[in-house]
Amino acid sequence: MTVLRFFSAHDDPVAWERALRPLLPELDFRLDGPAEEVEVVLAWQPPPGLFAGMSRLRLVVNLGAGVDKLLARDDLPPVPVSRLNDQGMVQLMSSWVSWAVTSHARDTLKFAAAQRRGEWRYIHPRPLSSFRVGVLGLGELGAPAARLLASMGYDVRGWSRTPKDIPGVRCQSGELHEFLAGTDICVLLLPLTPQTRGMMDAAALSALPRGACLVNASRGALVDEAALIEALRSGHIAEATLDAFAVEPLPPGHPFWAMENVVITPHLASITIPEEAAVDVAESIRRVLRGEAPLHQVDPGRGY
Repeated sequence: MTVLRFFSAHDDPVAWERALRPLLPELDFRLDGPAEEVEVVLAWQPPPGLFAGMSRLRLVVNLGAGVDKLLARDDLPPVPVSRLNDQGMVQLMSSWVSWAVTSHARDTLKFAAAQRRGEWRYIHPRPLSSFRVGVLGLGELGAPAARLLASMGYDVRGWSRTPKDIPGVRCQSGELHEFLAGTDICVLLLPLTPQTRGMMDAAALSALPRGACLVNASRGALVDEAALIEALRSGHIAEATLDAFAVEPLPPGHPFWAMENVVITPHLASITIPEEAAVDVAESIRRVLRGEAPLHQVDPGRGY
């Protein structure tokens, strides 16, 4: 039997056990029990002390794509860390990004404001090809989102740390502010690393053309929120759709709540679907038990 310890304050352990059982009949799925027997941890933001005493641990699977909080722990054992990247996550992220981008391109926030005033307001639509959509981050979630936006007719540009080649997307890995200057709708899909933390500061926001929109589907700490609030108030950033924040849940009284040019969603752009992700989790466990590397292994040096 392979002992797996599960922890998540948001995910359903019953659904996960049900999804894994047909793939790994020998799995001993646990929510507690002796730490010294645990070989695999499947968790999202585990509490302090969870790894204590896990002398037989061989693999940690992060219940999601973002691993910044897991890697920042000082008690993470020196074992392979794998993150999830199933097709369901990709589809959810791509759908959320396309919704957010299209909401800005089709003036949804302006129409919502007019509706609240009881006003019939006509705004002549622009062709989607006239919107320069810049996707920052072209990894396993960013690349599919960029491809979808390009297929919808947007003028899509992509920026990443390493060169990428995506059909229909103009990719570059050069100077960030130069890239931002050619972006009407900026989509953040970068992982949170020491290099990306706070990268969308006042200077980066100022590099965007006046009237640009910002979409954040990654991590709140990528953005200097005070600078973004000032840019939204001044009109330099016309609108923003935000799914991630520096502090979550977003505190009561935060300026974002009262801003009519901001759309807030509670960090749900992409979630893990057990029935789809279980296939990768099971394969990672099998590989590690054979002495091989798991799927989607994280490089701690890069932070993703």
